[in-house]
Formats: sequence, C-alpha cells, structure tokens
Amino acid sequence: MSFSSFMLMLLGVALGAVGANWVLQAMGNKKVSESKELANRIIEEARKEAQAHKKEVQLTAQDEILNLKKELDLDIKERERELKRRESKVLEKEERLEERSVKATQKESEVLALEKELTRKERHFVDREEQLQTLEAERTRRLEEISGLTVEEARQRIVTELEDRTRHEAAKMIRQIETEAKEVASRKAKEILATAVQRYSGDFVAENTVTAVTLPSEDMKGRIIGREGRNIRALEAATGVDLIIDDTPETVILSAYSPLRRQIAKMALERLISDGRIHPARIEDIVKKVEQEMDVKLREIGEQATFDAGVHGIHPEIVKLLGQLQYRTSFSQNVLQHSLEVCSLCGVMAAELGLDVKKAKRAGLLHDIGKAVDHEVEGPHAIIGADLAKKYNESKEIIHAIAAHHEDVPPKSITAVLVQAADSLSGARPGARKELLENYVKRLEDLENIATSFGGVSKAFAIQAGREIRVMVDSEQVDDDTTYLLCKDISHKIEENLTYPGQIRVTVIRERRAVGYAK
Repeated sequence: MSFSSFMLMLLGVALGAVGANWVLQAMGNKKVSESKELANRIIEEARKEAQAHKKEVQLTAQDEILNLKKELDLDIKERERELKRRESKVLEKEERLEERSVKATQKESEVLALEKELTRKERHFVDREEQLQTLEAERTRRLEEISGLTVEEARQRIVTELEDRTRHEAAKMIRQIETEAKEVASRKAKEILATAVQRYSGDFVAENTVTAVTLPSEDMKGRIIGREGRNIRALEAATGVDLIIDDTPETVILSAYSPLRRQIAKMALERLISDGRIHPARIEDIVKKVEQEMDVKLREIGEQATFDAGVHGIHPEIVKLLGQLQYRTSFSQNVLQHSLEVCSLCGVMAAELGLDVKKAKRAGLLHDIGKAVDHEVEGPHAIIGADLAKKYNESKEIIHAIAAHHEDVPPKSITAVLVQAADSLSGARPGARKELLENYVKRLEDLENIATSFGGVSKAFAIQAGREIRVMVDSEQVDDDTTYLLCKDISHKIEENLTYPGQIRVTVIRERRAVGYAK
C-alpha cells in the first residue's frame, strides 16, 4: 500500500471518528432538550394542579367560615334573647324589691311608732310598779306590826292551814266519788277488768314467741340467706315468720306471734336443710306441703281431743281449731290440755249436781276455742269463741257458756257458771301456770316495801299470792279522811313501780283502841 493510500485511509478514519462524535453529540443534545421539555411540562402540570387544589381549599375554608359565621350569629341571637329575658326578670325583681322596700319602710315607721308607744307605756308601768312596791312594803310592815309575825311565818301558817283544809275536803270528795262510782260503774269495771286480765301478759309470764332451729354447720346460714337474701325473703314471705340469723353458733331463730306459723316454718326449714336444695321455688313447694300436712295433723289432734273428752258431733272446722290449740299457750299452760282439764272438771261437777254431763263437757272443751284465732280477730277470746260456735251451729246454751266464762256477758245458766269455775280451777292448780319463785317473792317484798315507805304506816302484809296488800296505820298520825288519800297514794305508787297481771287490792285499816285498867 502506498503512502498516499495509507494517509487517505487515516484521514477517512479520522473523519469517521469526528462524524461519529458529532452524531453522538447531536443525539445527546436532542435528549437533553426533550428531558427539559418533559420537566417543564411536569412542573407546569404540578403548578396547575397546586393552583386548583389551592382554589378548592380556599372554597372549602370559605364554606366553613360561612357556616361558623351562621352558627355564631345564631348563638349571638340566642344569647341576646336570653339576656333580654334575664333583663326582664331582673327588672321585675327590682320592681318587686322596690315595692317590698316601700312596704318595709312603712312597716319600719309603724314599728318605730309602736316602740315609742311601748317605751312610754313601759315607763309608765315601771313607775306604777315602783309605787305598788312601796305601798306593798308599807302594808307588809303594818301587818307585821299588827300580827307580830314575819311574812314567811304568816305564809307558812296560811299554807299549812290551806293544806290541811284541802286534804280533808279532798278526802271527803274522794269518798263521795268512790261511792257514786261503785254504784254506777260496777258492771263496767268488771267487764274492763275481765278483758284486761285475760289479754294482759306480765313480763315474768310472757308467752314464747320464738323457736330455735339447730343447723348442721355455720355454712348453712349462708345457704339459708341465699344470693342477695332471696332465700330468706322467700321463706319469710311463704310462712309469715321472721328469721333471725345472728352470731349464735349453728342456730336460726324463728320469730312470730302465732305458734302454728312458727311450727310450720320450723318443719319447712328442717326439711330444706336435710334436702340441701334451698332456692325460692323449692321453698314455696316445701312450705305448701308442710301446710297441707299440718292441716291433716291439726285435724287428727282435734279428733283425738274430742275422743279423749268423749264429746262427739262437733263440726270439722271446730275440730281443726281444737287442734290449733295444741300450739297455743296461755301463761305457759297449753290451751288444749287446759280445755281438756276444764272439760273433765265440768263433767265431774255436772255429775255431782245431777246436770247434763255431755252438755257441760262440750261447753268446757270449747270454752277457749276463740284463742285459736284471737291473734287474727280483734276482741276478747270469749266473744270470738262464741261467734265461732254460733257460726258452726252449736246450741245457744253452749254459745252463752263460752261467751260468759270470763264475764264478758253475765252468766245466765248453770252450765256457764260451771265453765267459769272449772276454768278457774284448771288455771289456778299448782304447776299449771309458770311463775319463777324469785320473782314471786320479790313482788311480795316490793309490795310491802312500797306500803311501809309512807308516813303513818305501822305494818303492811301482802296476802292472796300478792293480789292484795293490807296496810295498818297509826291512828294517832292518820285520821279517817287521810286513810283514803293514803290508799290512793299507795295504789298509784304500785302502778308506777311494779309489773303484775290483773289487779292488786289495797286495803288501809285504821283502828283506834282505848285501854283502861280496873283496880
């Protein structure tokens, strides 16, 4: 290859390289310009989009501002109305206050005028009082000079004379009133005393009103109470008995006036404890079953009592009521046993007198039938029993004997008198009615101590098992009229300081003896 050819080839290669570089540079410039244009377009679109979003945000903000402005306007208007209402109320109050202020001013002026008048009158009264005191002192001084006694001595003498005169007049009046009262109110007093004696129960012979139920463990108390007390409430509602759960170990107390309800509650509770399932539905079911069984048991007890007494043909409801008397006590004496005793005594006395034994025994057995329901019906149990006997077609003589055995009505037949006597015998026999010996002796001592605490009393004796107190007085210190006042004072003090069934008779005895010696 020649040199010239070689040079030409080199030149061609150089030119090719320069052309290629130029082409590449031209292509790069083109891409850069395209990239710039793309970037400018993106920036322009972003700017437009930002402007659109800005306008949207501005519109939204304007809407919110308008809404807030409306709410603010409404709030302002409401507050303005409230302010106007308050302003009107304030104005009304101011007007009323002004009226009151005017009235108060008027009253104040009236009060001032009255005060001035009262001050003037008070000054006048003070002057008059001073004058009266001066006159009184002068009169007292003259009286002391005339009588030769001081004011205290004269007052004491007058008081003593008035007291003596008043006491004698009061004693005479008491004697007269007592005589008239005895003549007019004898029967009424008997009725009141009969009712009071049979319905009253002293502290030391109070009937039992609670029954204790023994539990197998202390945990059983919680089960009896139940969740939130539902079991104990259900049991109390079903039986009518109050359950007392206290710190007494393994014991629940049943409290109710009716012994029959307490017995039903005891039987139901014992069955629930032995069964172990204690909940309201189970409690109601057990109580109903126990009540049904108790009805059958009461009828059986009543039938057995009529069989033992030899009295037949009694109405089934009366027989059931006789069974209820098994759960009733009077001064700790079982009423059913008492009725059987009265029945037997009536039969014995009727046989001795040649009277109808069956009728007497029937009246004696039924005489206290009213006690089976006397906690449910108002009135004396004798009248209640007579009403029951009449309801179930007993004879008139039996009804009258029941009603009259405590003299709620006067006895008009021999049978009624026999029932009265038998009732007294059964209740008064030794051991029939319980009373602690210490209480009995203490009551007798208290009776005698009360009587001897009065002046002029020489001796006092409690007799008739404490139902009467006889008081001996010194005839030199106590006159006939004063004995009546002393009797009243002793009776009043006994009523205030002692508790006792029935009544206590107070007898004051004054005896004047003249003793002489013949020589």
